[in-house]
Amino acid sequence: MALTKPQMVLIDLDGTLVDSVPDLAWCVDEMLKRLGREPQGEARVRNWVGNGVERLTRRALIGQLDGEPPEADFARAYPIFLELYAENTSRRSLLYPGVREGIDYLHSGGYRLGCVTNKAQRFTLPLLKDLGIYDDFEIVVCGDDLPRKKPDPMPLLHVAERLGVRPEHSLMVGDSQSDVKAARAAGFQILCLSYGYNHGEDIRNYQPDAVIDSMAELQGLLEPG
Repeated sequence: MALTKPQMVLIDLDGTLVDSVPDLAWCVDEMLKRLGREPQGEARVRNWVGNGVERLTRRALIGQLDGEPPEADFARAYPIFLELYAENTSRRSLLYPGVREGIDYLHSGGYRLGCVTNKAQRFTLPLLKDLGIYDDFEIVVCGDDLPRKKPDPMPLLHVAERLGVRPEHSLMVGDSQSDVKAARAAGFQILCLSYGYNHGEDIRNYQPDAVIDSMAELQGLLEPG
């Protein structure tokens, strides 16, 4: 689990910094109730999160990870979900243990910091602000800021160019195969958290450069004693 010390660290949001499933699951179940359907529950929703709220809504309508609901059902459900989530972006969501310590360490070490997420800007910025970490990042790139999002390397390369840091001097911190694929394609190192949203699959199966259980472990990994 050796990493070359980077100049820039980009961090994913959902499943890495923030456990947003409690809010997402509440919105899914409330949406389903309004449609006259049975709620799915937080445990099932947890395995469906990670590809944006449109994909989550589709999964909730069919009750599984893969497949498509009738378009008419989706067209009816999606606006309901968006309305609910706009009002419930951060009511139940929490920073994972160790996140504050990890960010504080990165600041103290002089690393350039950015947040790169596939979450839409209208949900990302309020969540970061409500949880008190928005000002920790030099740049935030959301899922609807650029023509392509992770696993495409575009968002990572965009930040590298903006901040003037070469990809080989950059580290992506995430929790899913999407983060691994984006980092590999961009020429970044990739570090993953073991606890995030990867559809129930062990992130080690995707062979990131390192895996840790808490962002508080960053110091020991980047500056081994």
